[in-house]
Amino acid sequence: MDRRQFCRSAVAAGVTAAFLPGCGKETPVATQADTGIAAVSLDGMDIELGKAAIKEFGDVMTGPVMLSGHPQYDSARMIWNGMHDKRPALIARCVSAEDVGNAVSFARDNNLLVAVRGGGHSWPGKSVCDGGLMIDLSQMNTVTADRDTRRARAQGGALLNNLDTAALEKGLITTAGVVSHTGCGGYTLGGGFGRLNRKYGLTIDNVTGAQIITADGRIRRISAEAEPDLFWAIRGGGGNFGVVTEFEYRLHPFDRNVLSGNILWPVDQARDVLEFYAEWSAGLSDELYVGPSLARIPEVGDSVIMEVVYNGDPAAGEKELAPLRAIGKPTVDGVTVQDYMIMQTQEDATLAHGVRSYAKNGMVREWSQGLVDAMIDAYDPRVFLTNHVAGGAVKRVGETDTAFPHRNAELMLVFVTGWGDAAMDREMIQATRQQYAALEPYMGGYYDNIEFDGAEAAGNYGPAHRRLSKIKAQYDPGNLFRLNSNIEPAA
Repeated sequence: MDRRQFCRSAVAAGVTAAFLPGCGKETPVATQADTGIAAVSLDGMDIELGKAAIKEFGDVMTGPVMLSGHPQYDSARMIWNGMHDKRPALIARCVSAEDVGNAVSFARDNNLLVAVRGGGHSWPGKSVCDGGLMIDLSQMNTVTADRDTRRARAQGGALLNNLDTAALEKGLITTAGVVSHTGCGGYTLGGGFGRLNRKYGLTIDNVTGAQIITADGRIRRISAEAEPDLFWAIRGGGGNFGVVTEFEYRLHPFDRNVLSGNILWPVDQARDVLEFYAEWSAGLSDELYVGPSLARIPEVGDSVIMEVVYNGDPAAGEKELAPLRAIGKPTVDGVTVQDYMIMQTQEDATLAHGVRSYAKNGMVREWSQGLVDAMIDAYDPRVFLTNHVAGGAVKRVGETDTAFPHRNAELMLVFVTGWGDAAMDREMIQATRQQYAALEPYMGGYYDNIEFDGAEAAGNYGPAHRRLSKIKAQYDPGNLFRLNSNIEPAA
């Protein structure tokens, strides 16, 4: 994938970012709600929402309720991935947990399809819907960090950049994802891979509590002591169980100046680099996060890329990294001691708001010669083949200690395409699927934060699914929260 063209295409698409200031209560409902409006039910049937019900909903909300025609409706419905141009019947821009409870109750009482937008970064577009209610948390974006308790609190609409920034100001950190304009909410609920997960575990391994609004509209504070089954379920079970309006995270002491950067080799050296990495990576320390990508880089060309973050003494990191640096002849070696946020934001422009993008992914339990061969043989410069490295602390958590089902994976492979012209949709999606298919025999299971194209949740959640289904039946028996990698309620 040509990253510069990727970024330029996103800009050329001219799509406004989805994060806008609140609009207060001046125009809570657009004026065309003089009659009932067409909507879509949970089971996809056409329904009508009455004028009186809409007005009553708007009256109980502190934040605005927007219909088509509201001056901010079109900007509010936009999400990160420009492929998804959907039109909700209503958008509830919430400013409090009480607003969220009212919105959930309205959707439930009217059997209305509901989508939840935190950061709006759902790759498959599940944070917006056609004809339903979009519960928008974007204004609930405060993050606070406490040096003494080593805890952070993040509202459901906060972004990962907010979380990193608040923690780093106190000399602390927790595992957060690799694109800083991603929302904390969906990212955390799905598991939470990040550049520090080998040392500190997945993001869910650092969640100590949450505030959640369940399908009955109740605001609940949950933790390992309070409603432990629900707390277990949200740590890896996605958005199936309610709308999380606040997370509490465990923080760790951290020096933000870390040995980090990227090493690039020409793609014709891919076999030497990947075969070495496949053997060498099995013995890495928890402090070293390093994983391979294949991509076309402007002014460099088709390359093997190793992204590196060493969470520890830089001198020790240099020593551990030396064998990798000795392989072949790198064209670029940008690994140096630098601010952690340089790495945390390096993909932000490439994956800019408005880009049309498609992704697939799969979990790799072990490296094999067949996998290395397939990565090289299937290389397509239109596709960015990247990864999330696991192992270390991720793997030391028990398979069913949280709802996250892929503790035994060594890494996740991610197949990403990005473009600006809608006429290219079919070509780019097909290219992604073709490369994924070539490597599919070496992968098992998927990460539902990235994609869930027709995949069965039951199989992907493995031994956790039965318990998840029972908890779903307890807290969401009507499957109100279904726009996700859906877990159906137990009978």
